[in-house]
Amino acid sequence: MDDLTDEQLVPLAAHPGPRREVAFEALVRRHAGRVHRVAAGTVGPGAADDVVQEVFISVYRHLGSFRAEAKFTTWLHRVTLNACHKALAARSHLPLEETPEPAAPHSPVRAGEQADLRARLAWAMRQLPPEQRDAVTLRELSGLDYAEIAEVLGIELGTVKSRINRGRAALKALLTGIGVTP
Repeated sequence: MDDLTDEQLVPLAAHPGPRREVAFEALVRRHAGRVHRVAAGTVGPGAADDVVQEVFISVYRHLGSFRAEAKFTTWLHRVTLNACHKALAARSHLPLEETPEPAAPHSPVRAGEQADLRARLAWAMRQLPPEQRDAVTLRELSGLDYAEIAEVLGIELGTVKSRINRGRAALKALLTGIGVTP
């Protein structure tokens, strides 16, 4: 099933039948990494796995209501952002100690520095207004182009560009303020 397009997999995964589970698993394998990157950039790496799980539970439950008026990935990004917002609202802050230490086969010092940098970036991303955070996350972590971001967020192309520019400028100021050279 991995050779099928999203447009072919979604109807199979949306309706009960013998191929539903296999089609849904193919969608999860195809998109889990992207969902995780968006979640990690929005809620921090320590909470990203929980958000990914919530996203795919929601997708499984609501795939039958997906009307295919937009691409599946557009809808998936919207579901992901909604899950991220819900996770952020559920807790007032994300402790830095939740950030996992990466494996460091060559330099434990370098790995510690990278973990610290990721924690500082996650903190700075959480300081952005949600509309800027969403736009920057979709651009920088998901790699969506401006038109796709406009579609996911339901806003005009000029608004997307403005939010990304403002978000990047705010991130630079925040990171510079805590001693990180962007």
